[in-house]
Amino acid sequence: MASEDKRNNVEEKKEENKELKGMGFFKKVKYSIFNIEKYTEMATEGIGNTLSYIAKLLMILAIVLSVWTLYQTYQMINEGTSYLENEFPNFSYSDGTLTVNSEEVITIENEQFGKIIVDTNTDSEETINQYLNQINEYGVGALVLKNRVVLKNITMIGEVSYNYQESFNSINLTEFSKQDVVNYVQNGEINSLYFSVFISLFIYSFAMYFINTLWYAIIIGIVGYFTMWMLKMKMRFVAVFNMAIYALTLSTILNILYLIINMLFNFTIEYFSIMYITVATIYLLAAIFILKTDLMKKQEEVMKIVEAQQIVKKELEEQEKENEKEERQKKDKKEENKEKENKKEENKGDAKEDEPEGSNA
Repeated sequence: MASEDKRNNVEEKKEENKELKGMGFFKKVKYSIFNIEKYTEMATEGIGNTLSYIAKLLMILAIVLSVWTLYQTYQMINEGTSYLENEFPNFSYSDGTLTVNSEEVITIENEQFGKIIVDTNTDSEETINQYLNQINEYGVGALVLKNRVVLKNITMIGEVSYNYQESFNSINLTEFSKQDVVNYVQNGEINSLYFSVFISLFIYSFAMYFINTLWYAIIIGIVGYFTMWMLKMKMRFVAVFNMAIYALTLSTILNILYLIINMLFNFTIEYFSIMYITVATIYLLAAIFILKTDLMKKQEEVMKIVEAQQIVKKELEEQEKENEKEERQKKDKKEENKEKENKKEENKGDAKEDEPEGSNA
């Protein structure tokens, strides 16, 4: 009976492994959120499959961020073009250098686009860092320098810097003036630039989120590995790291939703990053404790099987002793009967010898 149950468990395990090997992306998302007990099976697929899974999830995040940032850029360019045409001083660009005809630093504050600082005269890193700190304090904005522009968005991790020469050379643009920019936007020739901006944003945001996610996975994995050591469980760190990646699924999806809500309603959560890593850690620890519980159950089952085997063995030994006793009793009885028969024979022989001679006369 025990061997039959074991065979059934092995067959079920094989079916589960087949199902996991052929599992698609969305099924993994579902299992990562609602079936924590599957973490250990999914972790055995290997580091390559795990990284491929999280990369696909982060691509969605990067696309959402890039589309929204591009939309903001589109609005900013349209409104900025009107401002450039009517209020902004003359400027020109040539061979990687932007020159604004203003001796003073230009500062623009806008509720939608944040703080924009324009200074094409400074080369001082200290001054540039001060400008960036001002924009960071504001939360969102842009710093326009003579050789690059630095963008800061509340949905971005850090700032994004674009070098004029690298960006404009890709579209064969070496020089332009204020009027050229106004004409370029109004004539719709800027669409190719939007595409380039989208690709750049996507690559940057995907790379940043991928690196940060791996870093979070390492931190959570170390916590999980230490927890396993405390529970006297043995597992390779690579497997724990894979489980940590799957544990980050819900946090990543919440991050996507948070970005969308923030974009639409300008709603911010002050300690979202803490919540992000806390949710993932809870998921990983839950998976570890479920694994520990399963191992304890299996140990109990093994103990029950061992106990049952011992009971059966004991019963067999007792049965064997009983059989030996019966055999011995039978043997003793046979010998006793044999002795009785021998005695009878002896008695008959003695009786014949005791008969008087000549009694027939």
